[in-house]
Amino acid sequence: MYKKIISILILMCTVITFSACGNFSKVGSNKTDDKNESQGKIQVVVSFNAMREFVEAVGKDKVEIKTMIPNGTEPHDFEPKARNLEDLNKAKVFVYNGFGMESWVDKSLKVLDNKQLVTVEASKGFDPIKNIDEGEIKEHGQNDPHVWLSLKGAEFQAKNIKEALVKVDPSNKDYYEKNYKDFSNQLDSLYNDYKKKFDTVANKNFVTGHAAFAYLCRDFGLKQSSVEDVFAEGEPTTKKMEELISYSKKNKIKTIFVEDMVSPKVSETLAKEVGAEVQKIYTLENQEDNKDYIQSMKSNLELIYNSLK
Repeated sequence: MYKKIISILILMCTVITFSACGNFSKVGSNKTDDKNESQGKIQVVVSFNAMREFVEAVGKDKVEIKTMIPNGTEPHDFEPKARNLEDLNKAKVFVYNGFGMESWVDKSLKVLDNKQLVTVEASKGFDPIKNIDEGEIKEHGQNDPHVWLSLKGAEFQAKNIKEALVKVDPSNKDYYEKNYKDFSNQLDSLYNDYKKKFDTVANKNFVTGHAAFAYLCRDFGLKQSSVEDVFAEGEPTTKKMEELISYSKKNKIKTIFVEDMVSPKVSETLAKEVGAEVQKIYTLENQEDNKDYIQSMKSNLELIYNSLK
């Protein structure tokens, strides 16, 4: 508690220090600031990569985006730095996932001096999947936050983002509406393609390193089992490992999926025990392999589908 109080005080001092600064900066370059201002781009701060993808899809060349959580950082464990608060204090729009993903948001927003900021909780209004683990509920809240890994969830979040961009830039409403519709059509097309594929397989079970795919499973009637929990915390107990081995053998699991930022060691051990292969799957919390959202999700769906055939 003492450390949290000190952290808040430091952030407050930092915001006061930078509140007089007028321009939204990118790596401290005044030239870039001037250029962006002259182009009239909306300055948007997002919490992590998936939110950046959606803002980019809808806003395209009319937005300038800064991502708070850098690649290589586990979003569930992130705490904002002074420079992140500086960026928020100069932005027009702040987009975060919500549903407990970014536990630091309320604390950070309280210390800002930015009356123009439009805040977007991208998951707000979406039908949540409830956490069932008491420890997770106590620490992170009632809801599974991984809405963006559902194509239907991504469409919902992109709509919330579109509405915020229209609010701050109504003169370009048609532009944002068109971009959103184009993105939505891509999502629907991908969903329809794989709904047909998943409907043809009898086996609906797959195993991941991190329980991030519950919303994807809801989309397609699938079931995930995982090495780590919803918030990528803790290795499984011996009992849990035995259950995963038994589950994998019973359901003829051919592939154990591993994700960026989750240790592959336990997944590799599990795969060895059940005679399965290990394959990488994307959570889109970080930008990986130069793939955009559609490319990453198509790869995920194809890998899962092939593992079930």
